[in-house]
This record gives sequence, structure tokens and C-alpha cells, in this order.
Amino acid sequence: MDALDVARWQFGVTTVYHFLFVPLTIGLSVLVAILQTMWHRTGNERYLKLTKFYGKLFLINFAMGVVTGIVQEFQFGMNWSDYSRFVGDVFGAPLAIEALVAFFLESTFIGLWIFGWDRLPKRAHLASIWAAAIGTNLSAYFILAANSFMQNPVGYRINPDSGRAELTDFPAVLTNKVALITFPHTLAGSFLVAGSLIVAVGLWHVIRNRDSADTGAYRFATKFGSWVVLVASAAVLFTGDIQGKIMTDVQPMKMAAAEGLYTTESPASFSVLTIGSLDGSREVFAIKIPYLLSYLGTGDPNGTVHGINDLQAQYATQYGAGSYTPIIPVTYWSFRFMIAFGMAAGAIALLVLWSQRKGRTPSSRWLLRAGLAMPVLPLLANSFGWIFTEMGRQPWIVFGEMLTRNGVSRSVSLAEVLTSFTAFTLIYATLAVIEVKLLLRYAKAGVPDVSEQPPTDDTDDAERPLAFAY
Repeated sequence: MDALDVARWQFGVTTVYHFLFVPLTIGLSVLVAILQTMWHRTGNERYLKLTKFYGKLFLINFAMGVVTGIVQEFQFGMNWSDYSRFVGDVFGAPLAIEALVAFFLESTFIGLWIFGWDRLPKRAHLASIWAAAIGTNLSAYFILAANSFMQNPVGYRINPDSGRAELTDFPAVLTNKVALITFPHTLAGSFLVAGSLIVAVGLWHVIRNRDSADTGAYRFATKFGSWVVLVASAAVLFTGDIQGKIMTDVQPMKMAAAEGLYTTESPASFSVLTIGSLDGSREVFAIKIPYLLSYLGTGDPNGTVHGINDLQAQYATQYGAGSYTPIIPVTYWSFRFMIAFGMAAGAIALLVLWSQRKGRTPSSRWLLRAGLAMPVLPLLANSFGWIFTEMGRQPWIVFGEMLTRNGVSRSVSLAEVLTSFTAFTLIYATLAVIEVKLLLRYAKAGVPDVSEQPPTDDTDDAERPLAFAY
């Protein structure tokens, strides 16, 4: 084990941990805004209760996401300084815009939304949560544009003197075809997570507090969240299909590794289960669906999909001697876990809707257990999706331009990386306990009492002190 191995583990652990909060923040910001819009248009008190209830869970998650996200920036300088020098000119623009525009839009209007209850005019307060939601989604786009450069470098040139990538076409970076499909795919996955949380919390209250005066609000929440999950599931499949075709075009090795396809095939079969040799160089046993991989990869049932061994030979000729094959079991199984966990969440959402058909009240303990597992399933799907995306690109840190081993900080020792890795892991473990306890405490508390809400119009209340509404 050397500093490179530990640096990769540290970045993987901290990134996956941070991304547990990101999709929930993205999805809940919009869903809370929708609930508040429904209250604004109808005046129905249950929508106000749900807005405040799920808004509190959103704020807890948002705060934790901000804290854990800061570490990501530090790691570029600490452990990956050579990589930072190489991509700094390209990444500077999208990440600066993300921080100076999207994040400030997001954080400023979240503050107005938190403290603006009963002080801002009703429409202005509603606009603040929508502005925060827009900022959250814009932030995601600029970060994904930077990540997409690593998958499919565009809009740059390599300076022969410094060896650095220099930005030549910023619009090309923002309109990278990988970014244009990764963004909606990520949004769909985020709504899958947020909708699942709404279902899980609402279903728990429906089954455990059947005689509550707020049962109607919880029943609506479970239906609302279930429909969000189903629509998001369809969007994930649609965008994932397009993403697969683009991936086959720009990163054929990743698609071949995802399917355990060792030799070029036309037509190519989709692998339901493949067992390879211990060295990952050949197929031993496989269960396949004919023509499906060709369609998923090229849009043509008879299309050609290049295999791992043929691509390895091609890359060795193009880039020099060495292995250009990712860890096949990781890419193969992470791809399938991503799909399986996402589909499981959609299936549970269907069961929840079926259990409430014609006004029925769900009561099954098995349904409750399945519902409580719902938020975890899409979180796992999102995490495995990113593991597949990043591990399938290996050994490249910037595809075709920079190997991962060349991006690590040369001046950082193994002991230093181990120290920071251990410290961050312990801190993140502590934060995880805090996050879970806070979410469970406020989720169990239920919707707030809003029967005595102060006026939300333009009445002069300048003398009233600023108050935190939660």
C-alpha cells in the first residue's frame, strides 16, 4: 500500500459520503417548493403543515451536505495537487460560477425562507424557496460539467510547455454531451431519493398513528411521494438509456466492463450474470439476453459493441504499454446494484399506492418495513451509480489525458494521507450519527401545529423580532 492507494480510498469514502446528502437536498428543495406552492394556491392547511415538516428535514440535510462538501475542495490541494494543476484552468470557470452564483443564490434565499416566515409577503416568501431550489440545481449542473470533462474532455488544449490543460471554449465545456445527459439523470435520481423519504415518513405516521388528526396529511404525503418516485423511476430509465449510448461512444471500455464483454460482438448480448476468470481477462460462464446490449449501447439491435480485450490492445497501441482495464467485478456489479436498488424503490412505491386504493388505509407491517427501507434503496442506487462512473473510467483521472497515478501529490507521504484519512473518516462517522438522530427525531415528531399562524401579508410588523421559524 502506498500514498496513491490511500488517497484514492480517502477521496472515494468522502465523496460517496458527501453524495448521500446531495440527491436528497436537490430533490427535497423542489418538492418542498411544490408543497408550499400548493398551500399558496389553495390555502389548504395540510399543505402548509407538510411544507414546514419536510422543510425541516430538508434544512437538516442541507446543513450536513454543506459541511461534508467543504472537505472535497481541500482534497484537491492536499492529495491531488498534480491533478489540480493539470485541470485548474478548465475547472476554474465552472466551479467559480457554482460558488459565486449558484451556491450564493441557494444559501441566501434559504436564509430568507427560514427567517421570512410571517415577515415576508406570502408571494415573496414562496419565491425564496423556489430561488433556493433553482440555485441548488444550478450548483449541481456546474459541478457535473466539471466532472463530465473528466469523462469526455472538450473545449481545451494542452500547453506543450507547462503540460497543463488550458480552457479554449467554455461553452463547449458547459454543453459537453456527457454533462447534458448526466444532469437530468442525476436530477431523476435525486427525486427518487427525495420522494422515497417523503413516502417512508408519511407511511410510518399513517400506520403507527392511525387515529391522528393529521392522518389526511400523511396519506397525501405517501401518495405524493409515491407518484414522485414512479415518475422519477421512469425518468431514470429514459435518461440512463441515452447515457448508456453516449458512454459507449466516448468511453467504450466502461460499457464493456459494465457488461463483462471481453470480445467485440455484433450483435452483442446483455449479460444477466457473468463469471470471469480470477485475473479478469476472460469469461468463464454467462447468462445473456441476445441483441439487448447492442440496442442499449448503439440504438441498433445489430450494432457493434467493442470488447475489453480488443479495447485494451487498441489503448496500449494508442497510449503506450500498460493496463487500461478497470476492475471488472467493481464496474460489473456496481452497474447492476445501481439498477436493482432503483427498481426496488419503484416497486415499493407501487405497493404503497395499491395499499391506499379506494381510500383504504395501509396496515401491513411488511409494507411498513418495506416503506422504511425506501430512502436507503435509491441512496444505494445513486452511490453505486457514481462508483461505477468513476471506477469505470480508471485508470484515467481525465480520460485519455491523465492517468490517476500521475495526479496524486508527490510531496505527500503515506503517513500524512493515512492521518487525514483516519481523521476524516472518524469525523464523518460522528456526523452520520448526528444526521440520522436529527432526521429520526424530527420525522417522528410529526407535522407542526399551524392553527395559529400570524398574518403573512404586508402588515407592518417591523417591531417584531426576527425569529427562526423551525
